This record gives sequence, structure tokens and C-alpha cells, in this order.
Amino acid sequence: MPPAPALSIQGLSHSFGPQGVLDDVTFSLPVGRVGCLIGPSGCGKSTLLSMIGGLSEPTHGTIAHAFRHPVFVFQDPCLLPWRDARDNVAFGLKAQGVGRNERRCRAARLMEVVGLAPDDVGKYPHELSGGMRQRVALARALAIEPDLLLLDEPFSALDLGLRRQMQALVRRLIDQRNLTAVLVTHDLAEAVRLADCVFVLSGKPARLTARHDIARPFAERDDGFVHSEVNRLLSDPATARALAVEDMGHGGGQ
Repeated sequence: MPPAPALSIQGLSHSFGPQGVLDDVTFSLPVGRVGCLIGPSGCGKSTLLSMIGGLSEPTHGTIAHAFRHPVFVFQDPCLLPWRDARDNVAFGLKAQGVGRNERRCRAARLMEVVGLAPDDVGKYPHELSGGMRQRVALARALAIEPDLLLLDEPFSALDLGLRRQMQALVRRLIDQRNLTAVLVTHDLAEAVRLADCVFVLSGKPARLTARHDIARPFAERDDGFVHSEVNRLLSDPATARALAVEDMGHGGGQ
């Protein structure tokens, strides 16, 4: 039997005033899986992600899950410029009432987990590269021990080599911690590389036009597989139509 859904979205529609954004979106995602929302810019992917994380409510429909600690990672790391890297990582722990020594120790350990050097602990955001700032943001997200990771194009501002490193790091941490994750991207190759389920949105208001399952384990998704899988997905007419307005699948994921 398939695993029970961790995330269930039923008949979800949403409008901003008279402008429809999402229309009758329905899908589910099992525990411990990575789902990807993909579609043209402005089609409502980030709006849907914010609803999954509880930041806003849909006009119609339901979102059901039992996650207690959802956390967002955005394209902009959103670090506090007056705090050093360790204190940025520990920020959420302070809000949870964790003592100073404990939160600093946990933050230092997590910085090591995401590949930051001991010398980086005391640096301020302006002293860190873009990739290092994104690693701090990831460590900050992991510090509160989330059970749902919500990723809103967190790699799109990084150069190609660093993007690939961060993609591999995030997916490895998701698998190690058995997290459920939802990724927003406009890059079909990135979706194929990282996700177990790809949900294609299109139209205004956006509907779910296709769902694709990626069966191969993440560790076995080399460049050849990603290229052939992108072509397979684009051979589906509904997916090709939905993504035809942008150059999908030839960007940062390759």
C-alpha cells in the first residue's frame, strides 16, 4: 500500500480581490518526499507555498497536514545584518527559549553540517559570499528541527557550480532527517534533480495541469538522467504547453 499523504490539498482556489490566482488545485504528498511546484513566473507557486506554510488562507478549499514545525527558506537569505553567522543560525532557538550556551553550541554544529568553516562562525552577513549566506539560512531553518521544509527558489541567485552544491546538500539533509519538502522553482531540470513528485501549474488563475513522479533515487540522478527525464516530461503535451512561455529545463539544474 502507498504511504498515507502527509500533505493533502483539496479543491484549493484563491483570489486577490477580483483577480483569480489559483483554481481548484488538488494534490497530495507523502511523508518524507520532496514535491516541486513548477510553472511560469507569476502563476501562483509562491502563493500556494505560503498557504501550505500557514502564512495565508485560501479563498476556497482545504489544506490538511499534521506538521508542527514548517520552516521557509527563500531566495533571499534574509539574515539579520547586525548579528554574526552563529547568532543568525541561533535566532529561532532564542525564540523557542533555548539557553544562550546551548543555542550557540547547536548553531555551531549546524554550521559545520552545512559546510561552513569554523572561521565563518563570527562573520557578519556582509563578510559572507552569497553561497555562504544561503548556507547560514539553511542552518537557521534546520536549527528549529522542522518537519516540513518550504523552499521558495532558494538556489536561483547562485552561480551554476554553487547551485549544484547547494542542491545536493539540501536533498542530502532532507533524506537524512526524513523531512517532507515542497520546492518552488521555474527550472524543470532542478525539479527533476531534486523532487520525487513534480506538480505543473499553468494558467491565470493557475490550475494543476500535470503531475510527474521521479522514481530514480536522488543519488543516481546524474546529468544524463536529468537531461533525458526533462525531455520525457516535456513530451507530455500539457506540461509542454504549461512551460512553453519560459525557457524551462536548461538553467541552473543542469
